[in-house]
Amino acid sequence: MARITVEDCIDKFPSRFELVLVASNRARKLYSGENPTVEIDNDKNTVIALREIAEETLTKEQLKNDLIAEYQSSTFSEDEEINEIEDNSEESETQVNELLADEIQQNNEVIDNTTEDTTINTAQETPENSSNDEKIQDI
Repeated sequence: MARITVEDCIDKFPSRFELVLVASNRARKLYSGENPTVEIDNDKNTVIALREIAEETLTKEQLKNDLIAEYQSSTFSEDEEINEIEDNSEESETQVNELLADEIQQNNEVIDNTTEDTTINTAQETPENSSNDEKIQDI
């Protein structure tokens, strides 16, 4: 079979750039193990991809969707992992908040006990305080 060129496929896509992107993506998929939809005829993957486009064995929508899926930054499985991480972080945040609340309560109890001790010590009269009070009353 005669070699195929980009000019043979240019009428299938509105721009050469889009054609090259789609054809290179299809060639990578063929290289990674996908089955070609045309006869191989001892051709390289790039030529097979261009032949598939020229013969329209794959629709333009299929090729475009494959290209979009290839370049998407996150996939469905990554989204699930992100949701799991967020769920775990929310659980961790709840646990941290509970621990902080317990620690704050313990600190408040310590402060309350310290305040009671201070109040008791201040209320006790010492000989020095009573003599000062007597001196003030004498004046």
